[in-house]
This record gives sequence, C-alpha cells and structure tokens, in this order.
Amino acid sequence: MPDHVHLIYSPLRRDDGWSYSLPEIMKAIQRASRVANQSHVKRTGPVWQEEFFDHVLRSNESLMEKVDYLQESTASRAGSLRE
Repeated sequence: MPDHVHLIYSPLRRDDGWSYSLPEIMKAIQRASRVANQSHVKRTGPVWQEEFFDHVLRSNESLMEKVDYLQESTASRAGSLRE
C-alpha cells in the first residue's frame, strides 16, 4: 500500500457527552480531503476506498509501539520519496 493513512486519535465528545464514532470521523476526514484535493488538482472522482481498517489500542505500551512504528514508517517513506 504505497498511499495510505495511519491515525492515532482520541475522539472528541459531542455536546451530549457521547464520543464521535469512527465512521463519523472518517467521513469528515474523507470529505475535507476530497474537497481540498479537488480544488488543488482540479480533479473529480473518488479519493478514498470504501472501507477502512481499525485497531483499538488498549494500553499505553501498545500505543507507544504504534507511535514508534509510525515514526519509523514515516521516516522510511520520506527517505524513499527523496530517492
């Protein structure tokens, strides 16, 4: 997967106290990036796949493992883009 996104987030709470759901968050991100992409590259059509994959982090140790992975992955990807 050369073009993909990793997110680590803690959902905001609505005024009613409930957290925003992952599908709500993903739709908002997809909508905002689609609009930005269409205005930047003057292109229409799908930007995102229909599905997404999620993994719940249940401990600080698991969180730190994922943060380390993302940092290494980002540095590796940035290096390959420069070549």
